[in-house]
Amino acid sequence: MTENKKVNHLAIIPDGNRRWAKSKGLSTKQGHIKGYRNSINLVKKARELGITVLTFWAFSTENWTRSATEVSYLMKIYESFIDTHLKEALKNDTRLTHLGRKDRIPKSLLAKILNAEEKTKHFTTRYLNIALDYGGRDEILRAINKLLASNKIQETRNKLTEDSFSEFLDTGFLPYPDPDIIIRTSGEYRTSGFLPWQSVYSEFFFPEESFPDFTGDKMESIVKEYEARQRRFGK
Repeated sequence: MTENKKVNHLAIIPDGNRRWAKSKGLSTKQGHIKGYRNSINLVKKARELGITVLTFWAFSTENWTRSATEVSYLMKIYESFIDTHLKEALKNDTRLTHLGRKDRIPKSLLAKILNAEEKTKHFTTRYLNIALDYGGRDEILRAINKLLASNKIQETRNKLTEDSFSEFLDTGFLPYPDPDIIIRTSGEYRTSGFLPWQSVYSEFFFPEESFPDFTGDKMESIVKEYEARQRRFGK
């Protein structure tokens, strides 16, 4: 692995929507809506910066424990996310895809996800991923089960490699499955199991801003800082 200063894949853990809303005397729903609207600006900025793959972690496997009311309106917000970004994806040669489990997502949202994936599956210029009902350990377990159920199990027996295993992960289709940069907003210094396999050599940034206040200019400044870092990849 050689040093590469270009940002091919940037991933974001968009944290702090609820705290942002509380600080302004707003409902948590308003915070999530503000975060969704901010994602539109960030996708545009990523495109301007020449980033090929952009990933948002929208909803974890643990987030189902939130109140039924919050989960319900979040799923409606994600429907708006898919509708909005699909329109832009079709105009900008972007493949829109889902990372995570599909078996627990509400039918109306799942239909929109499948429709977006089908309509954009032939695009190869850019990739926008929404990680929804995603957990890192869950992804690895699902990958193992896919491998065991596949016709490749015999050919990989006793000679399973990192590359051959990576094909079964949710990111296996991406030209750049491993994020160069992972950003978690709101000043929380943990990754909570986000892309654990893919992030072993990612550069991490933990800006203090809550996600609704995380601007495209801040994203650009992080990209510039990344470009100034020396990446050794264990050497």
